[in-house]
Amino acid sequence: MKTEKSAQLYLRLLGYLRPYSLVFSISIFGIILTAATEVALPVVIKPFLDGTFIDKDPSLMTWAPIALILIFLVRGLGGFIAQYASAWVGNKMVMDLREEMFEKILVLPLKYFHDHSSGSQLSKFTFDVSLVQYAATQVITVFVKDTLTVVGLLAYLIYLDWQLTLISLVMLPPIALVVRYFNGRLRWASRETQDSVGTVTEVVQESIDCNKVVKIFSGQRAERKRFFEASNNLRRLLMKQTMAVAANVPIVQLIAALATAIVIYHVMGQVRADETTVGGFVSYLAALLMLTSPIKRLTSIMEHLQRGLAACESVFGLIDQEPEIDGGTVELSAIRGEITFDGVSFKYPGTDVYALEDIDLTIQPGESVAIVGSSGSGKTTLANMLPRFFTPSKGRVLIDDQEISTIMLKSLRSKIALVSQEVALFNDSVIANIIYGSDDHDERKVVSAAEGAFATEFINQLPEGYESLVGEKGMKLSGGQRQRLAIARTLFKDAPIVIMDEATSALDATSEKLVKEAFERVRKGRTTIIIAHRFSTIEKADRIVVMDSGRVVEVGSHDELIKRKGRYEKLYAVYASSNKE
Repeated sequence: MKTEKSAQLYLRLLGYLRPYSLVFSISIFGIILTAATEVALPVVIKPFLDGTFIDKDPSLMTWAPIALILIFLVRGLGGFIAQYASAWVGNKMVMDLREEMFEKILVLPLKYFHDHSSGSQLSKFTFDVSLVQYAATQVITVFVKDTLTVVGLLAYLIYLDWQLTLISLVMLPPIALVVRYFNGRLRWASRETQDSVGTVTEVVQESIDCNKVVKIFSGQRAERKRFFEASNNLRRLLMKQTMAVAANVPIVQLIAALATAIVIYHVMGQVRADETTVGGFVSYLAALLMLTSPIKRLTSIMEHLQRGLAACESVFGLIDQEPEIDGGTVELSAIRGEITFDGVSFKYPGTDVYALEDIDLTIQPGESVAIVGSSGSGKTTLANMLPRFFTPSKGRVLIDDQEISTIMLKSLRSKIALVSQEVALFNDSVIANIIYGSDDHDERKVVSAAEGAFATEFINQLPEGYESLVGEKGMKLSGGQRQRLAIARTLFKDAPIVIMDEATSALDATSEKLVKEAFERVRKGRTTIIIAHRFSTIEKADRIVVMDSGRVVEVGSHDELIKRKGRYEKLYAVYASSNKE
């Protein structure tokens, strides 16, 4: 069963070579040339030695050196062709794999990223694909070259002395058994190693991303310990791989040495009995010894093949992930922006508790609705229903009386813009971040969006203005600047529905004031959902929805909810009290 699975994996991998079969064929041609020269060397030795030392043929002094030069010229040419063509095909294949993996990353559901660390995903794009490349190209080239060499040398050995050669071949079954045993151990160790590399990558990435937290909480010791444990586990797994490889090769070589010793003993007896010539003896011995290197490489390619197959499981595991379920056929044109949650309930996979339960809520076109509640009350989960980041377990979500499950994802999300506390900016220019996802490069529209977000002042102060790079995750900008840039992106998109998720909770008073003013411009003419802890952000909303334990417990304006003296009034009292202090 394992063999069948390995064969299926490898055949699938070879499918990625098919578009480049012509170039790969050129590589195989170069390999054949190289293998032919390997066999030619011992073949030339016999007539050269016999003709020189026995027959005393003077013509050999002319053609033998020329033949030797020609052999090495052909060998060098074949080696260059094989190596270059193989590398070209391998790099193209890796590029195709990475593109396919990246395409899949872009369409995976949110749940996948919750369940898989970014470190393990990065490892697939770097470490795993390099192993896959070797398995797809180098393994084949080594296998073809060394198999042809072994077959050619064996044919020549049989031609010289078939009985002696058959005696040597008796050693092949023990070699096969040794190789098979260690391959199983190597495959397991390779799979575990790839997972461990992902863990090491994850630890390093988290330590870099959270470097301020590490410093302020004196977490260096804990991070060192965490990294040491991950790194030490990787070291132990690598040593298990090394054990399998290191034990495999010398055992195979020992068996081959026994065969060689038997052959040498037998041939020396033939020499004493004048049953063979010096040239025949040296030629046979040279051919036999030349078998050692290709046989050694053929046994070691199984090491790379097993590592490659383990990497294939990882890479294809990502490629085979189910993308977001679209299922929609309706394409939205202009919309009014009415949003309806009709009996919506939702629980996260693997849990029995509902994160949302029986939500009935209608948001009118152009209305701004603030959703408040304690942490874990379901605010963000409810907002995530709208762009179909999650699908309701029960109930329906509608836009303009159209169920969003019937709307094509691309069309649905084109009508929604998002601004969150953790602003997503790319390590690109300011203008590229503002127009992100759009083919519209209208400079006037970009400037207008930046002005609307009160971002022009800081943008104009940047070294290259709109062409300035914002850094990884926008780290060259302050928190308020990143937030305003995100609002500029929202204004540029001009979507009829806007979700503001915790948009001002991490800003200072000055930045919050600017963001609020920018937000007021975003609200105009748009249906807006606001999720925030700061009541100063949500007091001006047309309506406020109060959530608790996944349920809507109150709905009304700020003044109405204060008069009711319910859940909202209690939350507001806590906020007012903390502000007085």
